[in-house]
Amino acid sequence: MARISGKYRLRLTILQIGCVTLILILIFRVGYIQLFRGDYLTGLADDLHYRERTLYAKRGDILDRNGTVLATSDSVCSISVIHNQVEDAEAVARLLSQELSMEYEEVLALVEKKVALQTIKTRVAPEVAERIREAGLAGIQIDENFKRYYPFGSLASQTIGFAGSDSQGIIGLEVTYNEYLQGINGSLLTLTDAKGIRLSGSEELRKEATEGNVLQTSLDVVIQQYAEQLLERTIEQKNAKRGAIIVMNPQNGEIYAMAIKPDFDLNDPFTINDETLAAQWDSMDSESQIEALNQMWRNFCINDTYEPGSTFKIITSAAALSEKVVSLDETFQCNGGLTVADRRIRCHKTGGHGTETFVQGVQNSCNPVFMTLALRLGADTFYKYLKAFEFDKKTGIDISGEAVGIMYDVEDVGPVELATMGFGQSIAITPMQLLRAAAAAVNGGNLITPHFGTQVLDQEGNVLKTLEFPVTEGVIDPEVSQTLRQVLETVVSEGGGSKAAITGYSIGGKTATSQKLPRSAKKYISSFLCFTPVEDAQLMTLMLIDEPEGIYYGGTVCAPVVKELLENILPYLGIEPDYTEEEALLPEVAQIEVPDLLGMTLAQARETAGETELDVLGEGEQIIEQFPLPGETVNMDSKIVVYLG
Repeated sequence: MARISGKYRLRLTILQIGCVTLILILIFRVGYIQLFRGDYLTGLADDLHYRERTLYAKRGDILDRNGTVLATSDSVCSISVIHNQVEDAEAVARLLSQELSMEYEEVLALVEKKVALQTIKTRVAPEVAERIREAGLAGIQIDENFKRYYPFGSLASQTIGFAGSDSQGIIGLEVTYNEYLQGINGSLLTLTDAKGIRLSGSEELRKEATEGNVLQTSLDVVIQQYAEQLLERTIEQKNAKRGAIIVMNPQNGEIYAMAIKPDFDLNDPFTINDETLAAQWDSMDSESQIEALNQMWRNFCINDTYEPGSTFKIITSAAALSEKVVSLDETFQCNGGLTVADRRIRCHKTGGHGTETFVQGVQNSCNPVFMTLALRLGADTFYKYLKAFEFDKKTGIDISGEAVGIMYDVEDVGPVELATMGFGQSIAITPMQLLRAAAAAVNGGNLITPHFGTQVLDQEGNVLKTLEFPVTEGVIDPEVSQTLRQVLETVVSEGGGSKAAITGYSIGGKTATSQKLPRSAKKYISSFLCFTPVEDAQLMTLMLIDEPEGIYYGGTVCAPVVKELLENILPYLGIEPDYTEEEALLPEVAQIEVPDLLGMTLAQARETAGETELDVLGEGEQIIEQFPLPGETVNMDSKIVVYLG
């Protein structure tokens, strides 16, 4: 046997070492993969063979105080194609373009796109998706989703707000209570082959979605509709810029209505409501479009401040009565203005009110009276009450974007600033801040938190959570609050708010005509704030009309509208009239039983009906029909319609 030469022996040794080294490297690599990369690579393998689909959660409904649905979610579908599974791209494109009302070329380009999953269209009606499913073409995937729907369209749009296509709240209550409403998405995991086709006999791993909870609010659809109808009519009649009506329970802060005009369609929130902007929309840059939409969605009752004018005299009165710097029968002299420091500040009645008591000063909304009271209080004491009523803080209302009042620093307040603040100038607050402070002034001194949310419910209507909001007690003394209620009642019964008086109801209130800045523009905000019943206020209403044309006084523009609103909603809420003996005898109040006039002649009927007026229809000798029917109870000034035959 030949001996291996040294040269070949060296080569063999090197080869053996190389093989052993390679084997060791492979062993090390396999061990490393198993120990340190196993989970990661297993995940990659699962990704190739498992297809995960999202099962979207249904967003919870929003209800009014009586259970009427304000926002809900309807089932819709998403249509997609899986490129590897498509067998006939042209047939798929023809079907989808026809059913989805899309251009064939556009759909074909999407179908032929070499991606794992291509969405063709979202928010497709279930019946359309079902027709596509029944066609049975390979490669089409249909997923169920939900679309937010608002049954009343634009009703309370800035308050309710809306949710985006991702089911996340964007503005209003939708975003404030998003954590309760949104629900939790589920998933569906399917074992597939390399083309994404489900393997025969494999099980699907399904994690069901959890529906969102239901939000019940204090809003009342009936009151909201009344308020919006009256507000829209007033804005049109006065050719005003905008307006608002807020109806709130001053005892607990529950808001029954927040009507704001202009508004927008919650089902189409990205379409601008301004005709001028709509005509320019396509030429506007994206930043300008976003700004325009934000302005349309803006809730100026909480987002914007304004000088409240004479409605703020409620706060000055509360402070003055609390500090005992005025008595109800104290007299003042108004000669059309008051000189403060070196400046003459006029009253709205340039001829002056003459001699008047404090109560008459409130009724007349006399600026010199309230300038005098503010100066008596002094800046430090006046600011003590501004802070007690929390004009330097947000109200805490459950809608985002709330503004805070704008006030001078107390050390910068001179006599002129203090005097003008006394009648509602030189201070800017939100309408909601004013309403909250006025509620505390008349409810016994409790500073409530205005709010819409009341309860969170499950899908079966069971209460999961009762929403609670803070109350600060003792802002003013209850006796002062009672006195102030009585004073404000005279404003409606005898003073500038008389156009809001309703027979049988005790109503207190205050009018305002605020001059906007700059004063030289001579533009105004008309407003009226009232509450009823006076002794135990259950309802407080604030109405504002921004830049009305023509007559702009709050007592003329707003008070009659609020009266009409209250005449409708007070009986609806079960707040019954309480007539005095004199009121009970008034024709519009006193009631009678309708007599039976059937078979009588017209002369006999008139004698029987007495003072009740008859409307006569038809011709003949005898009455054959009447309305109201015999025995019904009606007001004395009601007419009886009779038909002769």
